[in-house]
Amino acid sequence: MNPIFQNFTLMFGYGIGGALMMSLALTILVKVWNWITPIDEWEELKKGNIAVAIVLAAVIIAFAIVISSAAS
Repeated sequence: MNPIFQNFTLMFGYGIGGALMMSLALTILVKVWNWITPIDEWEELKKGNIAVAIVLAAVIIAFAIVISSAAS
């Protein structure tokens, strides 16, 4: 097998695996966040509550910063 093709295949596989693991981690993060907060964020988001959307986005960004610093 050509080494360039092999490296490309491995890079693509690691990228797909990383994306799947990050989506799983974000799903778990959002479920835990919904569990520990006293309000139902999804209902508030459906009502158009921008403050809840900003807080949830900040939690996701903070989690991504922690994960990126741990990965590097």
